[in-house]
Amino acid sequence: MSGTCCIWSKRSVWVVSLLLLVASCVSNKRINYLQNLSGNEVIELDEFIPYSDVDYEYVLQPYDIIDIDFASPNEELLKAFEYQGASSARVGGRGGGAMGGAMDVFYFSGYSLDKDGFVRIPKLGNLPLAGLTEEQARQQVQEEINQYFKEEVEVRLRIGGIRFTALGEFASAGTKVILKNRATIFDALAMAGESNILAKKNELFIIRQYDGGTKIHQINLNDRQLLASPFYFVQNNDILYLQPMQIRQVGSGDNISASLQLGISIITAVLFIYGLTSGIF
Repeated sequence: MSGTCCIWSKRSVWVVSLLLLVASCVSNKRINYLQNLSGNEVIELDEFIPYSDVDYEYVLQPYDIIDIDFASPNEELLKAFEYQGASSARVGGRGGGAMGGAMDVFYFSGYSLDKDGFVRIPKLGNLPLAGLTEEQARQQVQEEINQYFKEEVEVRLRIGGIRFTALGEFASAGTKVILKNRATIFDALAMAGESNILAKKNELFIIRQYDGGTKIHQINLNDRQLLASPFYFVQNNDILYLQPMQIRQVGSGDNISASLQLGISIITAVLFIYGLTSGIF
């Protein structure tokens, strides 16, 4: 009888371990980026992929930070438009920006829109810029300057980097800043740390701000068609959220081997206690 129980115990360990192994396996189709998924038109290597036509252009929102530069032959005149220390903060912080946005230089040197969408510029006062595109905002600042100063002053206005928030199955979740005028979804993924192997890469949610509201979009990182998607480029204030696969609920979920090892350890412990209490050992 004891021999039969022992054989049954060994078989149980192998059977349950095999089931855990099968359940823990994650197909490469759920892990690899940019695949030619079945049902989609195949995109070959070296094939030219035009960007998607996007009829929406980002408009400035309250609490945005913008970078405004002024150019004039009169250097003393330029100082009138800057807060004390802004220039030195911009120059001193560029080293951090070159290292992947380690320092948000524009937080210290840029111009912040308040809760009502106004930005305060020395000598020009409060200007309403929320709801305008970058070019429209630049033109408005230019018009204000032309009213006050006879000397020619050129204005350059742009968003102070692309700010986005990464949540969920990323190596480094949190708010990030990409010091570029344009950034792809993979730039954002690289800055947030490549997603966990147990993340649902086919269900990346993008929470995007629009003029007067917000929309939730879903993209598939496994799909090569993403390169032609209107969501291939991230926008300022995007929120990226990656959900975990259901398999993450098994064990600690940090990786497959850890989950399998934990499952085997639990089964072994249960069988050992059963053997002691039943007199097998």
